[in-house]
Amino acid sequence: MARSKQKTPLRKCVVTQEMYPKQQLIRVVRNKEGEVFVDQTGKKNGRGAYISKDLDVIERAEKQEVLNRHLKTKVDPEIYEQLKAIIEDES
Repeated sequence: MARSKQKTPLRKCVVTQEMYPKQQLIRVVRNKEGEVFVDQTGKKNGRGAYISKDLDVIERAEKQEVLNRHLKTKVDPEIYEQLKAIIEDES
């Protein structure tokens, strides 16, 4: 009996432009009110940007202001701190 495998949803990291399974990325969202926050569920409404769970990538995003461009708003440095904290908790 052939069982259908569920397709893994792939998303592109906004920094490296590489495709990864959604679980390997962190989603940052800007909602209609203009608030920017880390969305660990991946289900919140708003414009989302995916970023690799990699400290180097997050530091690069911060330096190059990649999230600012992608989310079309000023991203608070606190967001980058949250992203780094998530990665440190997981490693």
